[in-house]
Amino acid sequence: MHRPGTLMMTPMRSDRRHLLLGGAAALVAAVVLRPGAALALTEDQAKALIDKAVTDVNAAIASGKTGQALYTMFEDLYMRYADVPTIARSVLGTASRAASPAQMQAFTLAFRGYVSRKYGKRFREFSATRFEVVGARKVKTFIEVKSIAYMPGEAPFEVLWHVSDKSGKNLFFNMIIEGVNMLAAERTEIGAMIDARRGNLDQLIADLKTAQ
Repeated sequence: MHRPGTLMMTPMRSDRRHLLLGGAAALVAAVVLRPGAALALTEDQAKALIDKAVTDVNAAIASGKTGQALYTMFEDLYMRYADVPTIARSVLGTASRAASPAQMQAFTLAFRGYVSRKYGKRFREFSATRFEVVGARKVKTFIEVKSIAYMPGEAPFEVLWHVSDKSGKNLFFNMIIEGVNMLAAERTEIGAMIDARRGNLDQLIADLKTAQ
């Protein structure tokens, strides 16, 4: 029996850290948020968002679904809790500046599916690990929610969630796991993929539609 508000994970040290949350997962070293309106999001609201996200991920894992059915559930969760357009533009990096609106829309859709498959297929391996949300604080234009991850046989470690309302909704846009910035990691990976295609964004979009 897994407590609500806990997230099941595989043991992961070093490079396994980047398998953490779909949508999580996925998420940024430097995000350009919309300037202007003051932050209306409160620390309690940010904490509540992360608690609910973790609970819903547990429910998806416990559903018994596999393959495409499970990936679809994780894609729905990613859309519900993550600021996907901001994440997609951030991981695309400098290539986003030359992208047309149509290309950005296509990349965002392809990246969303890619992340859902990439991380979703790993979640059934995640077992006996739980998160405890322990605090939140305002950091410039967002709220940082602090949680502690408890894994059997491992020392507890810190996971930070960056939450903002700049999209018009309360959504997370980054995670930092033991100092490892998830959005920066995804930016590096996507950057390598587009470099391998000589900057051809349309080819990257096509390949992401089936990549896992």
